[in-house]
Amino acid sequence: MCDICVMNAVKQKMLSRRSFFKGSAAAGVAALGATAATTPAMAAGHGTVEDMTHTLHEDFPTYFGESQFSREQLFNFAEHSFNLQQYTVNEHTGTHIDAPLHFSADGASVDEIPVSQLIAPLCVVDIAAKAAEDMDAQVTPDDLKAWIAANGDIPAGACVAMHSGWAAKVDTDAYRGFDGTAQHYPGFHVEAVQMLMEQTEAASIAVDTLSLDHGISADFATHYAWLPTGRFGIENLANLDKVPAAGATLVIGAPKHRGGTGGPARIFAMV
Repeated sequence: MCDICVMNAVKQKMLSRRSFFKGSAAAGVAALGATAATTPAMAAGHGTVEDMTHTLHEDFPTYFGESQFSREQLFNFAEHSFNLQQYTVNEHTGTHIDAPLHFSADGASVDEIPVSQLIAPLCVVDIAAKAAEDMDAQVTPDDLKAWIAANGDIPAGACVAMHSGWAAKVDTDAYRGFDGTAQHYPGFHVEAVQMLMEQTEAASIAVDTLSLDHGISADFATHYAWLPTGRFGIENLANLDKVPAAGATLVIGAPKHRGGTGGPARIFAMV
């Protein structure tokens, strides 16, 4: 079938369905509103949802300093009666997953991360105060010990997230903190992830910066310590200032492309 025939067929189907959707839209919206707050997860004690994902766009800051996202409009509504874009993206762009394969020879790819690890108790370690004084600050074992003293043990399967306050800088040069020689932003100290591996059953770590390692790292010690063990990471998380230190549940919409080393993800927290 020719391209124009395909487009005309799609258009006719859309037009024939439009009257049905107009008649049912109001009822559907009403039903959605009635059920949105009564899902099983919400009934278990969560009352609100926070979006933990930055909006991805062409100018989103990247580790390498160059754009890693582009898109092309292939079809538009004015000409074709539907919209369709094609996009190209580096796996490690925007709010995204670092799969074990990212820093190992044969680790699990992003599609192989067990789905059970994508629903995680969220533990937020707040280092914003010291990060305000030192852009190269790191989450240390002492920070983890302080969190445990205040909130109890880190739950099995948890995502331990660093809140450095860096998300507020995302649209500025300060987010990357490049001084002409090195980048500057907070991350996890390798001794902190070693403590998590030895003393907890945490499944993932997350940061509100460009890298699990702090910006000036030259050896990616945290990546190499954490990811090859089968655990994964999340980078460029948003809105950690809007969730509690403990008690929230993180829902990680990881991509599922075969053999992927990671990928942009839609992530939210039920509080």
